Amino acid sequence: MSDETTPKPPETETPVAEAKPAKAKADAAEGEAKLAKAPREKKEKAPALEDKPFRDFITQDYLPALTQALAKLGIQDLDLKFEKRPFPIPELGDSDYWQVVGHWQSGQREFIILFSKEDIQAPKFFCCADKGAKPSILESFMIDERKISLDLLVSYTVQRLNGQKWLQRN
Repeated sequence: MSDETTPKPPETETPVAEAKPAKAKADAAEGEAKLAKAPREKKEKAPALEDKPFRDFITQDYLPALTQALAKLGIQDLDLKFEKRPFPIPELGDSDYWQVVGHWQSGQREFIILFSKEDIQAPKFFCCADKGAKPSILESFMIDERKISLDLLVSYTVQRLNGQKWLQRN
C-alpha cells in the first residue's frame, strides 16, 4: 500500500498589519457599549420624612397619620396635642419634655407619648389613664426598634392603645 497523504487546504493568515486595526475597532465598539450601559447620574432622593426636624415631623406627619389611623378604627372625637409639658407623673421627674397627648370620649381616655429628647430615635415612654384619672404608670415605648419610621410610630401607638382594649374588644 502506498502512503497517501491528503493535501491540507492552505491556511489563511491575516497579516499583522491588518489584525491590529480590526482589534482596535472591536475594542472601540466594546467601549462604546460599556458607556451606553454605564449608570447615569443618580437623581438625589428626597429626604425621608423621618429626617425632618423633630417638631416638623411630629406636627406635619405623625399627628395627621395617627388621627387618620384612629379615625379608621372609629375614634371620632380625638383631640391630639403636641406640647412641651412637665413629666406626666410628678413623682418620677419634674423636667419639661415634648409629649404627644391624646384625649377622646369627652376627655375620659388619655394617652401620652413622651420623647426624652427632640429626636424620634431617642427613648420614648407611654402612659395612659381612663375615666379622667391621672396617669400613674410610665412604660418604655418602642425600645426594640433600631430605626423609627412614621409607619412604625403610628402602628406601635395604635397597637399600644389596642392593648388597653380601648380600640377593639379582643
